[in-house]
Amino acid sequence: MSLAPQELENSASKYAAEAIRLDSQGSRGMAIQSYQRAIEALVKLVQIYPDYKLNKVYMERANAYQNRIKALQMSHGLEEEERPASTSIDNSKQEPSNGHGSKPASTKSTNVETLKADFDDLVMKEKPNVSWNEVIGLEDAKRAIRESIVYPMKRADLFPLGWPRGILLYGPPGCGKTLLAAAAAAEIDGYFINVDAASMMSKWLGEAEKNISKLFKMARTLNESENVPVLLFIDEIDSLLGTRNSEVGGEVRVKNQFLTEMDGINGKSKESQLYVIGATNKPWSLEGGFLRRFQKRIYVTLPDNASRTNLFSQYTAPLNVEGSLKIEELAKITEGYSASDIKDICQSVQLRVVNELFESGKAMEAGTNPRPVNTPDFREILKIRKPSVSVDMIRAYMRWSDQFKAL
Repeated sequence: MSLAPQELENSASKYAAEAIRLDSQGSRGMAIQSYQRAIEALVKLVQIYPDYKLNKVYMERANAYQNRIKALQMSHGLEEEERPASTSIDNSKQEPSNGHGSKPASTKSTNVETLKADFDDLVMKEKPNVSWNEVIGLEDAKRAIRESIVYPMKRADLFPLGWPRGILLYGPPGCGKTLLAAAAAAEIDGYFINVDAASMMSKWLGEAEKNISKLFKMARTLNESENVPVLLFIDEIDSLLGTRNSEVGGEVRVKNQFLTEMDGINGKSKESQLYVIGATNKPWSLEGGFLRRFQKRIYVTLPDNASRTNLFSQYTAPLNVEGSLKIEELAKITEGYSASDIKDICQSVQLRVVNELFESGKAMEAGTNPRPVNTPDFREILKIRKPSVSVDMIRAYMRWSDQFKAL
């Protein structure tokens, strides 16, 4: 009878933690055995659930343990007959871990540290220096965030019924969701804790729900001890809260932990200045039970014509451009492009003229600079660079907005 997935995941986590402890203490033989058992559990989990989305992470973990076994064997000169039999790991679909082959690192401590999941690596805590002027367009989204975060901070007495603590930003990638959250944190002079949910789920087997608990504890501590507002921004939140056909391992525990933490924030004193802002490109994958924890659900749309004009003005300002370049014309012909698409277009145009200079052989001559960029340059780039967001995707966002949007 095969082990349940939760048992396999927990087994891999237990053996890996034990291996790292033994490795750190210098017990190489026992560490190798524990690494090997962790690999066996991971491989079996991948075999049982071949289509599971975290399989790549599991195999990367298994490869890391296998590389550590090799490093221990080589650094201590173990005889071949002393080495435990190796579990076969299929790397046919894996990318190489680095560009230097399988040569082990020079010191044991470096290798051990690379296998540890340091919670601090998962989060970025800062007080951002971002102004609302840097957020081009998105007026509805700005207004909704000001209503929920900025105004309550300035005049809490005007909100006898309290204010939303959970905000969901959804929409196509590259449209400014992170920038919106950072600008709000900057205006209220608060901490901005930026977390990638996918990393939170996969950084360390069996630790995801503990990381969720640590994350919210950090946010509460900052808010209460320093008496400053805290914006907890969770990118790709669907990685934590998305629907699954079959849930493997600790996903149920992670979701329950997140629900508990969110309910704790929403049930706190109405004076609390701790906010959770989730961002997703796939709002339709979120479970209904989580949506009500996000009282504000804001569609961060593609830039309109006026916003595209401002974006082109901003990104061409540092460039050497011809006087005949018509920014308004560029805005019209890039309907459907995201803000990050427009930045990439401007960058590609600059690369085009720099490439011309190098190919002419004059780039290293003193005082030579690329020629000014012009409208034909942009048109040539647009022939080979299409929008990153499809029409079908936009329709999907609109359908979801009609049903769930809450400004």
